[in-house]
Amino acid sequence: MTTLSTYSPKVRSVGLDGVLVTFGDTATDEANRAAIAFRSAVDAQGWSEVSESSSTLVSAFFRIDLAEHRFEQLSDRLQSVLATRDWFAASLPEGRALWTVPAVFGGARAPQFDEAAEAAGLSKVDALRDLTSTRLRVLTLGFAPGQPYLGTLGDAWNIPRQKELTLNVPAGALVAAVRQICLFAKDTPTGWRHVGQSAFACFRPRGDTPFPLAPGDEIQFADISAVELSRIEDTVTNGSGGAIRTELA
Repeated sequence: MTTLSTYSPKVRSVGLDGVLVTFGDTATDEANRAAIAFRSAVDAQGWSEVSESSSTLVSAFFRIDLAEHRFEQLSDRLQSVLATRDWFAASLPEGRALWTVPAVFGGARAPQFDEAAEAAGLSKVDALRDLTSTRLRVLTLGFAPGQPYLGTLGDAWNIPRQKELTLNVPAGALVAAVRQICLFAKDTPTGWRHVGQSAFACFRPRGDTPFPLAPGDEIQFADISAVELSRIEDTVTNGSGGAIRTELA
């Protein structure tokens, strides 16, 4: 079996709360794909011991009461699933979606776009091209309910976090650092640079689907004017922010 990674997946207990299967020491595309694919495969088997699952940048977590179920037995079962294929080369699961999300880049609504472009060594035209032409994967959800970390941008976007916090960035903001974009679910301080602004709601507690995004989904941003964003904010009330959702095969 040919593997894309030399990393050997590790199965570990997390206190008495569950089991973590890790596919890398650092955040890489292949480790993230493996974590998403592995979680989906175990979920599809419907283990009665698993009450909840999630995936991080490089790991899959399964919430299991380890006071009731023996870790050794669960570890053996997970190792058996790991042995079924090269997870670093596994396809992402079915049921994913592509979201085309309108956003403003630069200006008063995204005041650190120019600074981020300079940090990336790009002209504003090239920075905008990168941010709107790259289809970004939802790598994981975290920090706030439904909030996605999106990747991966090109090497130029491996820009550091700021040395000081921006005290408040609004919900729907696109912030950039370390080749990723985070789409904020709520107003929050941040050390990442505010490069874009959307009206997309990542957390919709009153809707049928409180968390519209899932790991493995893809997002592509579409550049719009500040006037158009204001119109969307005034007229679109379902939390979509004017985004278009397309099923991926």
